[in-house]
Amino acid sequence: MSKGKQAKLPSKIYAEAIVRSVSGESLLHSASRVTSENVAQFYAEPDRLNSAVQRLQAAGFEILDVGKTSISIAADAEVYERSLQTTLETVEIPVIKEIVGETTATFINAIDDRPFGEIDTSQTSWDHLLDGIAINEPAFYFRPPILTESPPETTTKYLRVPEDIAQGLNATLAHQQGITGRGVKVVMLDTGWYSHPFFSRYNYSVNVVLAPGASDPLADENGHGTGESANLLAVAPDVELTMVKADVFTAPGKVKNVNAVAAFKKAVSLRPDIITCSWGCDLKNRQFSPFNQALAVAIADAVHRGIIVIFAAGNGQWSFPSQHPDVIAAGGVYLHLDGLLQGKLEASNYASSFISPIYPGRRVPDVCGLVGKLPYGAYIMLPVPPGSEKDQLRSLVGDGTKSSDGWAAFSGTSAAAPQLAGVCALMKQLDSGLSPTKVKEILQQTARDVVEGAGHPRTGGYRARAGPDLATGYGLADAYQAIQAIRNSTFSKIQNLSNLFPTSQLITTQRSRQEMYPKLKAKQSLTKFRLDLMKFWQQSLKT
Repeated sequence: MSKGKQAKLPSKIYAEAIVRSVSGESLLHSASRVTSENVAQFYAEPDRLNSAVQRLQAAGFEILDVGKTSISIAADAEVYERSLQTTLETVEIPVIKEIVGETTATFINAIDDRPFGEIDTSQTSWDHLLDGIAINEPAFYFRPPILTESPPETTTKYLRVPEDIAQGLNATLAHQQGITGRGVKVVMLDTGWYSHPFFSRYNYSVNVVLAPGASDPLADENGHGTGESANLLAVAPDVELTMVKADVFTAPGKVKNVNAVAAFKKAVSLRPDIITCSWGCDLKNRQFSPFNQALAVAIADAVHRGIIVIFAAGNGQWSFPSQHPDVIAAGGVYLHLDGLLQGKLEASNYASSFISPIYPGRRVPDVCGLVGKLPYGAYIMLPVPPGSEKDQLRSLVGDGTKSSDGWAAFSGTSAAAPQLAGVCALMKQLDSGLSPTKVKEILQQTARDVVEGAGHPRTGGYRARAGPDLATGYGLADAYQAIQAIRNSTFSKIQNLSNLFPTSQLITTQRSRQEMYPKLKAKQSLTKFRLDLMKFWQQSLKT
Protein backbone atom coordinates (compact mmCIF):
# COMPACT_ATOMS: atom_id res chain seq x y z
CA MET A 1 0.00 0.00 0.00
CA SER A 2 1.45 3.33 -1.04
CA LYS A 3 0.54 6.88 -0.16
CA GLY A 4 3.23 8.51 -2.27
CA LYS A 5 1.96 10.79 -4.96
CA GLN A 6 -1.80 10.46 -4.57
CA ALA A 7 -4.07 10.21 -7.57
CA LYS A 8 -6.87 12.71 -7.83
CA LEU A 9 -10.19 11.59 -6.41
CA PRO A 10 -12.63 10.75 -9.23
CA SER A 11 -15.52 13.10 -9.98
CA LYS A 12 -17.98 10.38 -8.97
CA ILE A 13 -17.35 7.84 -6.20
CA TYR A 14 -19.42 4.67 -5.94
CA ALA A 15 -20.27 2.87 -2.72
CA GLU A 16 -22.74 0.63 -0.90
CA ALA A 17 -24.71 2.08 2.02
CA ILE A 18 -25.26 -0.91 4.32
CA VAL A 19 -28.69 -0.65 5.96
CA ARG A 20 -29.12 -1.98 9.50
CA SER A 21 -30.69 -5.46 9.38
CA VAL A 22 -33.85 -6.73 11.06
CA SER A 23 -31.76 -9.00 13.29
CA GLY A 24 -29.39 -6.19 14.21
CA GLU A 25 -26.38 -8.22 13.01
CA SER A 26 -24.02 -6.24 10.78
CA LEU A 27 -23.16 -7.86 7.48
CA LEU A 28 -20.00 -5.70 7.38
CA HIS A 29 -18.61 -7.86 10.15
CA SER A 30 -20.34 -11.14 9.37
CA ALA A 31 -20.45 -11.46 5.59
CA SER A 32 -17.79 -14.17 5.38
CA ARG A 33 -20.37 -16.38 7.15
CA VAL A 34 -23.30 -15.38 4.94
CA THR A 35 -24.61 -18.01 2.51
CA SER A 36 -27.80 -18.48 0.54
CA GLU A 37 -29.21 -20.44 3.50
CA ASN A 38 -28.96 -17.64 6.09
CA VAL A 39 -28.85 -14.44 4.03
CA ALA A 40 -32.46 -13.53 4.90
CA GLN A 41 -31.50 -12.63 8.46
CA PHE A 42 -29.42 -9.75 7.06
CA TYR A 43 -32.32 -8.21 5.12
CA ALA A 44 -33.37 -4.73 6.25
CA GLU A 45 -36.91 -3.65 7.14
CA PRO A 46 -38.63 -1.95 4.14
CA ASP A 47 -39.43 1.17 6.19
CA ARG A 48 -35.79 1.53 7.23
CA LEU A 49 -34.66 1.08 3.62
CA ASN A 50 -37.08 3.77 2.45
CA SER A 51 -35.97 6.16 5.20
CA ALA A 52 -32.32 5.62 4.29
CA VAL A 53 -33.04 6.25 0.61
CA GLN A 54 -34.86 9.49 1.35
CA ARG A 55 -32.12 10.78 3.62
CA LEU A 56 -29.32 9.84 1.23
CA GLN A 57 -31.11 11.65 -1.59
CA ALA A 58 -31.61 14.70 0.59
CA ALA A 59 -27.88 14.70 1.37
CA GLY A 60 -27.03 14.82 -2.34
CA PHE A 61 -26.34 11.14 -3.12
CA GLU A 62 -27.49 9.58 -6.37
CA ILE A 63 -29.45 6.35 -5.72
CA LEU A 64 -28.35 3.68 -8.22
CA ASP A 65 -30.06 0.62 -6.79
CA VAL A 66 -32.01 -0.41 -3.69
CA GLY A 67 -31.48 -3.98 -2.54
CA LYS A 68 -32.60 -5.95 0.49
CA THR A 69 -29.36 -5.31 2.41
CA SER A 70 -27.76 -2.23 0.87
CA ILE A 71 -28.28 0.84 -1.27
CA SER A 72 -25.92 1.53 -4.19
CA ILE A 73 -24.96 5.20 -4.17
CA ALA A 74 -22.77 7.68 -6.03
CA ALA A 75 -21.63 11.25 -5.38
CA ASP A 76 -18.55 13.43 -5.52
CA ALA A 77 -16.06 13.45 -2.63
CA GLU A 78 -17.49 16.66 -1.16
CA VAL A 79 -20.91 15.05 -0.56
CA TYR A 80 -19.36 12.06 1.22
CA GLU A 81 -17.09 14.21 3.39
CA ARG A 82 -19.75 16.77 4.32
CA SER A 83 -22.63 14.42 5.08
CA LEU A 84 -20.66 11.57 6.70
CA GLN A 85 -18.04 13.63 8.58
CA THR A 86 -15.08 11.94 6.93
CA THR A 87 -12.08 12.68 4.71
CA LEU A 88 -11.36 10.61 1.61
CA GLU A 89 -7.99 9.78 0.06
CA THR A 90 -6.59 7.68 -2.78
CA VAL A 91 -4.19 4.81 -2.06
CA GLU A 92 -2.13 2.72 -4.50
CA ILE A 93 -2.40 -1.02 -3.76
CA PRO A 94 -0.56 -3.91 -5.49
CA VAL A 95 -2.76 -5.93 -7.88
CA ILE A 96 -2.32 -8.35 -10.76
CA LYS A 97 -3.58 -7.25 -14.18
CA GLU A 98 -3.77 -9.23 -17.39
CA ILE A 99 -0.71 -8.85 -19.65
CA VAL A 100 0.73 -6.12 -17.40
CA GLY A 101 1.25 -8.53 -14.49
CA GLU A 102 2.00 -7.24 -10.99
CA THR A 103 1.29 -3.51 -10.76
CA THR A 104 -0.87 -1.17 -8.66
CA ALA A 105 -4.40 0.21 -8.79
CA THR A 106 -6.03 3.22 -7.18
CA PHE A 107 -8.33 2.51 -4.21
CA ILE A 108 -10.34 5.05 -2.20
CA ASN A 109 -10.25 5.10 1.61
CA ALA A 110 -11.64 7.13 4.49
CA ILE A 111 -8.54 8.42 6.26
CA ASP A 112 -9.57 8.11 9.91
CA ASP A 113 -11.92 5.14 9.64
CA ARG A 114 -11.23 1.43 10.00
CA PRO A 115 -11.21 -1.08 8.42
CA PHE A 116 -9.78 0.05 5.09
CA GLY A 117 -12.47 1.01 2.59
CA GLU A 118 -15.25 1.57 5.13
CA ILE A 119 -16.81 4.87 6.20
CA ASP A 120 -17.77 4.41 9.84
CA THR A 121 -21.23 5.79 10.63
CA SER A 122 -21.44 4.63 14.26
CA GLN A 123 -20.59 8.06 15.68
CA THR A 124 -22.79 10.01 13.28
CA SER A 125 -26.48 10.82 12.93
CA TRP A 126 -26.73 7.98 10.39
CA ASP A 127 -26.18 5.30 13.04
CA HIS A 128 -29.86 4.34 13.46
CA LEU A 129 -30.17 3.69 9.71
CA LEU A 130 -26.79 2.48 8.47
CA ASP A 131 -24.13 0.02 9.64
CA GLY A 132 -21.57 1.80 7.48
CA ILE A 133 -20.54 2.70 3.93
CA ALA A 134 -18.48 0.25 1.84
CA ILE A 135 -16.47 2.18 -0.75
CA ASN A 136 -16.25 0.60 -4.19
CA GLU A 137 -13.02 -1.18 -5.09
CA PRO A 138 -11.60 -1.85 -8.57
CA ALA A 139 -11.94 -5.38 -9.90
CA PHE A 140 -10.20 -6.84 -12.94
CA TYR A 141 -11.31 -9.04 -15.78
CA PHE A 142 -9.31 -12.25 -15.88
CA ARG A 143 -8.03 -11.99 -19.38
CA PRO A 144 -4.85 -11.35 -19.86
CA PRO A 145 -9.07 -2.94 -41.84
CA ILE A 146 -12.20 -5.03 -43.13
CA LEU A 147 -13.79 -6.92 -40.28
CA THR A 148 -14.41 -10.56 -41.19
CA GLU A 149 -16.82 -13.12 -39.76
CA SER A 150 -14.06 -15.75 -39.69
CA PRO A 151 -10.69 -15.54 -37.89
CA PRO A 152 -7.43 -15.03 -39.80
CA GLU A 153 -5.10 -17.91 -40.61
CA THR A 154 -2.26 -18.14 -38.09
CA THR A 155 0.83 -20.32 -37.79
CA THR A 156 -0.12 -21.23 -34.22
CA LYS A 157 -3.07 -23.57 -33.78
CA TYR A 158 -5.89 -22.25 -31.61
CA LEU A 159 -9.30 -23.48 -30.56
CA ARG A 160 -12.02 -21.98 -32.76
CA VAL A 161 -15.54 -20.96 -31.82
CA PRO A 162 -18.06 -22.42 -31.90
CA GLU A 163 -17.13 -25.91 -33.07
CA ASP A 164 -13.93 -26.61 -31.07
CA ILE A 165 -15.36 -25.35 -27.79
CA ALA A 166 -18.58 -27.32 -28.26
CA GLN A 167 -16.64 -30.49 -29.05
CA GLY A 168 -14.11 -29.96 -26.27
CA LEU A 169 -16.87 -29.73 -23.66
CA ASN A 170 -18.82 -32.60 -25.27
CA ALA A 171 -21.78 -30.34 -26.08
CA THR A 172 -22.08 -31.31 -29.76
CA LEU A 173 -24.05 -34.48 -28.95
CA ALA A 174 -26.46 -32.43 -26.87
CA HIS A 175 -26.96 -29.98 -29.75
CA GLN A 176 -27.76 -32.85 -32.12
CA GLN A 177 -30.56 -33.85 -29.77
CA GLY A 178 -32.05 -30.35 -29.62
CA ILE A 179 -30.51 -29.36 -26.27
CA THR A 180 -29.17 -25.89 -27.08
CA GLY A 181 -30.16 -23.76 -24.08
CA ARG A 182 -33.40 -22.59 -25.64
CA GLY A 183 -35.63 -20.73 -23.19
CA VAL A 184 -32.89 -20.33 -20.56
CA LYS A 185 -31.98 -16.79 -19.45
CA VAL A 186 -28.28 -16.05 -18.92
CA VAL A 187 -26.71 -12.77 -17.86
CA MET A 188 -23.04 -11.97 -18.40
CA LEU A 189 -21.60 -9.12 -16.38
CA ASP A 190 -18.67 -7.85 -18.42
CA THR A 191 -17.18 -4.98 -20.46
CA GLY A 192 -20.01 -4.88 -22.99
CA TRP A 193 -20.87 -6.43 -26.34
CA TYR A 194 -20.12 -5.46 -29.93
CA SER A 195 -22.17 -6.70 -32.90
CA HIS A 196 -19.32 -8.49 -34.66
CA PRO A 197 -20.07 -10.19 -38.04
CA PHE A 198 -19.19 -13.51 -36.41
CA PHE A 199 -22.39 -13.39 -34.36
CA SER A 200 -24.53 -12.70 -37.44
CA ARG A 201 -22.97 -15.66 -39.23
CA TYR A 202 -24.27 -18.02 -36.55
CA ASN A 203 -27.53 -16.14 -35.89
CA TYR A 204 -26.60 -15.41 -32.28
CA SER A 205 -28.70 -12.82 -30.48
CA VAL A 206 -27.51 -10.73 -27.51
CA ASN A 207 -29.24 -7.96 -25.58
CA VAL A 208 -27.22 -5.26 -23.78
CA VAL A 209 -28.23 -3.55 -20.52
CA LEU A 210 -26.15 -0.83 -18.86
CA ALA A 211 -25.06 -1.20 -15.26
CA PRO A 212 -25.39 1.93 -13.10
CA GLY A 213 -22.76 4.41 -14.27
CA ALA A 214 -21.91 2.61 -17.53
CA SER A 215 -22.51 4.17 -20.94
CA ASP A 216 -22.73 3.47 -24.70
CA PRO A 217 -24.54 0.11 -24.99
CA LEU A 218 -23.35 -0.42 -28.57
CA ALA A 219 -19.64 -0.31 -27.70
CA ASP A 220 -17.19 -2.61 -25.95
CA GLU A 221 -14.03 -0.55 -25.61
CA ASN A 222 -12.09 -3.37 -23.97
CA GLY A 223 -13.34 -6.31 -26.06
CA HIS A 224 -13.35 -8.79 -23.19
CA GLY A 225 -17.12 -9.17 -22.95
CA THR A 226 -17.57 -9.58 -26.70
CA GLY A 227 -14.96 -12.34 -26.89
CA GLU A 228 -16.16 -14.23 -23.83
CA SER A 229 -19.77 -14.22 -25.00
CA ALA A 230 -18.64 -16.35 -27.95
CA ASN A 231 -17.49 -19.01 -25.46
CA LEU A 232 -20.94 -19.19 -23.92
CA LEU A 233 -22.79 -19.24 -27.24
CA ALA A 234 -20.55 -22.01 -28.55
CA VAL A 235 -21.91 -24.29 -25.81
CA ALA A 236 -25.50 -22.97 -25.60
CA PRO A 237 -26.27 -21.26 -28.93
CA ASP A 238 -29.96 -20.62 -28.26
CA VAL A 239 -29.87 -19.07 -24.78
CA GLU A 240 -31.52 -15.73 -24.08
CA LEU A 241 -28.26 -13.87 -23.40
CA THR A 242 -28.11 -10.42 -21.84
CA MET A 243 -24.84 -8.57 -21.39
CA VAL A 244 -24.78 -6.19 -18.43
CA LYS A 245 -22.09 -3.72 -19.42
CA ALA A 246 -20.04 -2.67 -16.41
CA ASP A 247 -16.65 -0.99 -16.24
CA VAL A 248 -15.77 -2.63 -12.95
CA PHE A 249 -12.02 -2.11 -13.29
CA THR A 250 -9.77 0.96 -13.29
CA ALA A 251 -7.58 1.10 -16.39
CA PRO A 252 -4.33 3.15 -16.49
CA GLY A 253 -5.10 6.82 -16.87
CA LYS A 254 -8.83 6.34 -16.27
CA VAL A 255 -10.91 7.16 -13.21
CA LYS A 256 -14.18 5.53 -14.27
CA ASN A 257 -14.88 2.97 -11.58
CA VAL A 258 -18.45 1.64 -11.59
CA ASN A 259 -19.77 -0.04 -8.47
CA ALA A 260 -19.42 -3.80 -9.02
CA VAL A 261 -22.07 -4.56 -6.39
CA ALA A 262 -24.59 -2.31 -8.13
CA ALA A 263 -23.74 -4.00 -11.43
CA PHE A 264 -24.25 -7.45 -9.92
CA LYS A 265 -27.55 -6.40 -8.39
CA LYS A 266 -28.59 -5.11 -11.82
CA ALA A 267 -27.91 -8.58 -13.21
CA VAL A 268 -30.01 -10.15 -10.44
CA SER A 269 -32.89 -7.75 -11.14
CA LEU A 270 -33.21 -9.21 -14.66
CA ARG A 271 -34.28 -12.50 -13.04
CA PRO A 272 -32.03 -14.81 -15.03
CA ASP A 273 -31.49 -18.51 -14.52
CA ILE A 274 -27.70 -18.04 -14.60
CA ILE A 275 -25.22 -15.19 -13.98
CA THR A 276 -21.64 -15.59 -15.18
CA CYS A 277 -18.77 -13.26 -14.21
CA SER A 278 -15.15 -13.31 -15.37
CA TRP A 279 -13.71 -10.79 -12.94
CA GLY A 280 -12.78 -10.34 -9.30
CA CYS A 281 -10.01 -9.24 -6.99
CA ASP A 282 -6.94 -10.87 -5.42
CA LEU A 283 -7.31 -11.63 -1.71
CA LYS A 284 -4.02 -13.39 -1.00
CA ASN A 285 -2.48 -10.49 0.92
CA ARG A 286 -5.50 -8.29 1.58
CA GLN A 287 -8.21 -8.43 4.19
CA PHE A 288 -11.81 -9.19 3.34
CA SER A 289 -12.90 -5.58 2.89
CA PRO A 290 -16.32 -4.03 3.53
CA PHE A 291 -16.89 -3.86 -0.21
CA ASN A 292 -16.07 -7.58 -0.59
CA GLN A 293 -18.53 -8.25 2.22
CA ALA A 294 -21.30 -6.33 0.47
CA LEU A 295 -20.63 -8.27 -2.74
CA ALA A 296 -20.63 -11.59 -0.84
CA VAL A 297 -24.09 -10.88 0.56
CA ALA A 298 -25.42 -9.87 -2.88
CA ILE A 299 -24.19 -13.21 -4.27
CA ALA A 300 -25.72 -15.19 -1.39
CA ASP A 301 -29.02 -13.41 -1.99
CA ALA A 302 -28.93 -14.24 -5.72
CA VAL A 303 -28.37 -17.95 -5.04
CA HIS A 304 -31.05 -17.83 -2.33
CA ARG A 305 -33.43 -16.75 -5.12
CA GLY A 306 -32.44 -19.81 -7.17
CA ILE A 307 -29.98 -18.15 -9.57
CA ILE A 308 -26.90 -20.14 -10.58
CA VAL A 309 -23.84 -17.89 -10.10
CA ILE A 310 -20.49 -18.65 -11.77
CA PHE A 311 -17.21 -16.80 -11.20
CA ALA A 312 -13.78 -17.29 -12.77
CA ALA A 313 -11.22 -18.77 -10.37
CA GLY A 314 -8.52 -16.34 -11.51
CA ASN A 315 -5.28 -16.47 -13.46
CA GLY A 316 -2.75 -16.53 -10.64
CA GLN A 317 -4.97 -14.52 -8.29
CA TRP A 318 -6.47 -15.84 -5.04
CA SER A 319 -9.67 -14.69 -6.59
CA PHE A 320 -12.78 -13.45 -4.86
CA PRO A 321 -15.77 -13.93 -5.39
CA SER A 322 -14.87 -17.38 -6.78
CA GLN A 323 -14.13 -18.37 -3.16
CA HIS A 324 -17.74 -17.80 -2.12
CA PRO A 325 -19.23 -21.18 -1.14
CA ASP A 326 -22.45 -20.59 -3.11
CA VAL A 327 -20.56 -19.86 -6.34
CA ILE A 328 -19.50 -22.33 -9.03
CA ALA A 329 -15.77 -21.56 -9.32
CA ALA A 330 -14.48 -22.07 -12.87
CA GLY A 331 -10.93 -23.38 -13.22
CA GLY A 332 -8.86 -24.40 -16.23
CA VAL A 333 -7.95 -27.56 -18.16
CA TYR A 334 -5.64 -27.54 -21.18
CA LEU A 335 -6.40 -29.76 -24.18
CA HIS A 336 -3.32 -30.36 -26.36
CA LEU A 337 -4.14 -29.41 -29.95
CA ASP A 338 -1.26 -30.95 -31.88
CA GLY A 339 1.95 -32.94 -31.61
CA LEU A 340 2.49 -36.25 -29.83
CA LEU A 341 0.22 -35.16 -26.96
CA GLN A 342 -2.72 -34.17 -29.18
CA GLY A 343 -6.00 -34.83 -27.38
CA LYS A 344 -4.42 -35.17 -23.94
CA LEU A 345 -5.88 -33.23 -21.00
CA GLU A 346 -3.89 -31.57 -18.23
CA ALA A 347 -4.40 -28.89 -15.60
CA SER A 348 -3.76 -25.41 -16.96
CA ASN A 349 -0.83 -23.68 -15.26
CA TYR A 350 -2.51 -20.38 -16.20
CA ALA A 351 -5.50 -21.06 -13.90
CA SER A 352 -5.67 -20.48 -10.14
CA SER A 353 -6.22 -23.30 -7.65
CA PHE A 354 -6.17 -22.79 -3.88
CA ILE A 355 -7.85 -23.21 -0.51
CA SER A 356 -9.77 -20.10 0.50
CA PRO A 357 -8.24 -17.98 3.28
CA ILE A 358 -11.73 -16.54 3.92
CA TYR A 359 -14.11 -19.51 3.93
CA PRO A 360 -12.73 -22.48 5.94
CA GLY A 361 -12.29 -25.59 3.81
CA ARG A 362 -13.49 -23.92 0.58
CA ARG A 363 -11.50 -25.33 -2.35
CA VAL A 364 -11.19 -23.49 -5.67
CA PRO A 365 -12.00 -24.46 -8.43
CA ASP A 366 -15.12 -26.64 -8.47
CA VAL A 367 -14.92 -27.73 -12.11
CA CYS A 368 -13.10 -26.50 -15.22
CA GLY A 369 -13.47 -25.18 -18.73
CA LEU A 370 -10.90 -25.05 -21.54
CA VAL A 371 -8.03 -22.66 -20.74
CA GLY A 372 -4.59 -22.02 -22.26
CA LYS A 373 -1.20 -22.08 -20.56
CA LEU A 374 1.44 -19.62 -19.38
CA PRO A 375 2.67 -17.07 -20.22
CA TYR A 376 -0.34 -15.43 -21.87
CA GLY A 377 -3.08 -18.05 -22.16
CA ALA A 378 -3.35 -17.45 -25.92
CA TYR A 379 -5.55 -20.43 -26.77
CA ILE A 380 -9.00 -19.59 -28.16
CA MET A 381 -9.43 -17.38 -31.24
CA LEU A 382 -12.28 -15.02 -30.37
CA PRO A 383 -14.13 -12.12 -32.05
CA VAL A 384 -13.49 -8.66 -30.55
CA PRO A 385 -14.30 -5.08 -31.59
CA PRO A 386 -11.67 -3.90 -34.13
CA GLY A 387 -9.02 -1.75 -32.49
CA SER A 388 -10.28 -2.52 -28.98
CA GLU A 389 -7.89 -2.91 -26.06
CA LYS A 390 -8.04 -6.70 -26.41
CA ASP A 391 -7.39 -6.55 -30.16
CA GLN A 392 -4.30 -4.39 -29.68
CA LEU A 393 -2.82 -6.14 -26.63
CA ARG A 394 -3.06 -9.64 -28.08
CA SER A 395 -1.35 -8.63 -31.30
CA LEU A 396 1.49 -7.16 -29.20
CA VAL A 397 2.09 -10.48 -27.42
CA GLY A 398 2.28 -12.27 -30.75
CA ASP A 399 -0.95 -14.19 -31.25
CA GLY A 400 -0.63 -13.88 -35.03
CA THR A 401 -3.46 -11.36 -35.44
CA LYS A 402 -3.36 -7.66 -36.33
CA SER A 403 -4.14 -4.83 -33.92
CA SER A 404 -7.36 -3.84 -35.70
CA ASP A 405 -8.62 -7.00 -37.41
CA GLY A 406 -11.30 -7.80 -34.84
CA TRP A 407 -9.81 -11.13 -33.72
CA ALA A 408 -7.65 -12.07 -30.74
CA ALA A 409 -6.41 -15.29 -29.12
CA PHE A 410 -6.98 -15.41 -25.37
CA SER A 411 -8.58 -17.55 -22.70
CA GLY A 412 -7.88 -17.76 -18.95
CA THR A 413 -10.58 -18.66 -16.47
CA SER A 414 -12.46 -15.75 -18.03
CA ALA A 415 -13.24 -18.19 -20.83
CA ALA A 416 -13.98 -21.10 -18.49
CA ALA A 417 -16.76 -19.24 -16.63
CA PRO A 418 -19.02 -18.61 -19.67
CA GLN A 419 -18.26 -22.11 -20.95
CA LEU A 420 -19.61 -23.53 -17.69
CA ALA A 421 -22.57 -21.15 -17.92
CA GLY A 422 -23.34 -22.70 -21.30
CA VAL A 423 -23.28 -26.21 -19.84
CA CYS A 424 -25.57 -25.08 -17.02
CA ALA A 425 -27.97 -23.63 -19.60
CA LEU A 426 -28.21 -27.00 -21.36
CA MET A 427 -29.02 -28.60 -18.02
CA LYS A 428 -31.67 -25.99 -17.17
CA GLN A 429 -33.36 -26.49 -20.55
CA LEU A 430 -33.76 -30.16 -19.72
CA ASP A 431 -34.93 -29.55 -16.14
CA SER A 432 -35.88 -25.96 -15.29
CA GLY A 433 -36.38 -26.87 -11.63
CA LEU A 434 -32.72 -27.67 -10.93
CA SER A 435 -31.40 -25.75 -7.91
CA PRO A 436 -27.95 -24.09 -7.95
CA THR A 437 -26.72 -26.70 -5.47
CA LYS A 438 -27.95 -29.58 -7.64
CA VAL A 439 -26.41 -28.07 -10.77
CA LYS A 440 -23.01 -27.84 -9.09
CA GLU A 441 -23.33 -31.41 -7.85
CA ILE A 442 -24.16 -32.74 -11.33
CA LEU A 443 -21.30 -30.78 -12.92
CA GLN A 444 -18.89 -32.29 -10.43
CA GLN A 445 -20.20 -35.84 -10.68
CA THR A 446 -20.06 -35.89 -14.50
CA ALA A 447 -16.79 -34.00 -15.12
CA ARG A 448 -13.91 -35.75 -16.91
CA ASP A 449 -11.17 -36.52 -14.45
CA VAL A 450 -7.81 -34.88 -15.22
CA VAL A 451 -4.71 -36.53 -13.77
CA GLU A 452 -1.83 -34.59 -15.33
CA GLY A 453 -0.42 -31.08 -15.01
CA ALA A 454 -0.52 -28.45 -12.26
CA GLY A 455 -2.25 -25.17 -11.49
CA HIS A 456 -0.76 -21.67 -11.50
CA PRO A 457 2.54 -21.54 -9.57
CA ARG A 458 1.53 -18.34 -7.77
CA THR A 459 -1.38 -20.10 -6.04
CA GLY A 460 0.65 -23.16 -5.06
CA GLY A 461 1.11 -25.06 -8.32
CA TYR A 462 -0.99 -27.94 -7.02
CA ARG A 463 -0.74 -31.07 -9.17
CA ALA A 464 -3.66 -32.94 -10.67
CA ARG A 465 -4.24 -36.54 -9.61
CA ALA A 466 -6.92 -39.21 -9.87
CA GLY A 467 -10.21 -38.05 -8.37
CA PRO A 468 -11.04 -34.55 -7.05
CA ASP A 469 -7.97 -32.36 -6.52
CA LEU A 470 -7.03 -28.73 -6.02
CA ALA A 471 -5.60 -28.32 -9.52
CA THR A 472 -8.85 -28.93 -11.43
CA GLY A 473 -11.53 -29.60 -8.81
CA TYR A 474 -13.55 -32.46 -10.27
CA GLY A 475 -12.11 -32.03 -13.78
CA LEU A 476 -13.29 -30.76 -17.17
CA ALA A 477 -17.03 -30.16 -17.53
CA ASP A 478 -18.82 -32.67 -19.77
CA ALA A 479 -22.06 -31.26 -21.17
CA TYR A 480 -23.47 -34.49 -22.60
CA GLN A 481 -22.78 -36.52 -19.49
CA ALA A 482 -24.38 -33.79 -17.37
CA ILE A 483 -27.66 -33.91 -19.32
CA GLN A 484 -27.54 -37.72 -19.31
CA ALA A 485 -27.31 -37.61 -15.53
CA ILE A 486 -30.45 -35.48 -15.44
CA ARG A 487 -32.22 -37.94 -17.73
CA ASN A 488 -31.20 -40.88 -15.57
CA SER A 489 -32.44 -39.06 -12.49
CA THR A 490 -35.74 -38.41 -14.27
CA PHE A 491 -36.09 -42.12 -15.11
CA SER A 492 -35.54 -43.00 -11.46
CA LYS A 493 -38.18 -40.54 -10.30
CA ILE A 494 -40.67 -41.88 -12.82
CA GLN A 495 -40.22 -45.40 -11.44
CA ASN A 496 -40.65 -44.19 -7.87
CA LEU A 497 -43.83 -42.30 -8.79
CA SER A 498 -45.37 -45.07 -10.90
CA ASN A 499 -48.36 -45.36 -8.58
CA LEU A 500 -49.40 -41.84 -9.62
CA PHE A 501 -49.96 -42.86 -13.27
CA PRO A 502 -53.08 -44.57 -14.71
CA THR A 503 -52.31 -48.14 -15.81
CA SER A 504 -52.45 -47.41 -19.57
CA GLN A 505 -50.20 -44.38 -19.17
CA LEU A 506 -47.70 -46.37 -17.11
CA ILE A 507 -47.52 -49.12 -19.76
CA THR A 508 -46.82 -46.53 -22.44
CA THR A 509 -44.04 -44.97 -20.35
CA GLN A 510 -42.44 -48.34 -19.59
CA ARG A 511 -42.62 -49.41 -23.23
CA SER A 512 -41.07 -46.13 -24.30
CA ARG A 513 -38.08 -46.73 -22.02
CA GLN A 514 -37.59 -50.43 -22.65
CA GLU A 515 -38.32 -50.59 -26.37
CA MET A 516 -38.04 -47.11 -27.87
CA TYR A 517 -35.04 -45.68 -25.98
CA PRO A 518 -32.42 -48.07 -27.49
CA LYS A 519 -33.74 -47.26 -30.94
CA LEU A 520 -33.35 -43.57 -30.26
CA LYS A 521 -29.67 -44.02 -29.48
CA ALA A 522 -29.17 -45.87 -32.75
CA LYS A 523 -31.38 -43.74 -34.90
CA GLN A 524 -30.99 -39.95 -34.89
CA SER A 525 -34.23 -39.53 -36.88
CA LEU A 526 -36.20 -40.36 -33.71
CA THR A 527 -34.59 -37.57 -31.68
CA LYS A 528 -37.69 -35.40 -31.74
CA PHE A 529 -39.78 -38.21 -30.25
CA ARG A 530 -37.26 -38.56 -27.45
CA LEU A 531 -37.43 -34.88 -26.58
CA ASP A 532 -41.23 -34.94 -26.61
CA LEU A 533 -41.12 -37.91 -24.26
CA MET A 534 -38.76 -36.05 -21.90
CA LYS A 535 -41.14 -33.10 -21.80
CA PHE A 536 -43.98 -35.49 -20.92
CA TRP A 537 -41.95 -36.98 -18.04
CA GLN A 538 -41.00 -33.56 -16.69
CA GLN A 539 -44.59 -32.38 -16.87
CA SER A 540 -45.73 -35.52 -15.10
CA LEU A 541 -43.26 -34.88 -12.27
CA LYS A 542 -44.64 -31.41 -11.75
CA THR A 543 -48.26 -32.55 -11.50
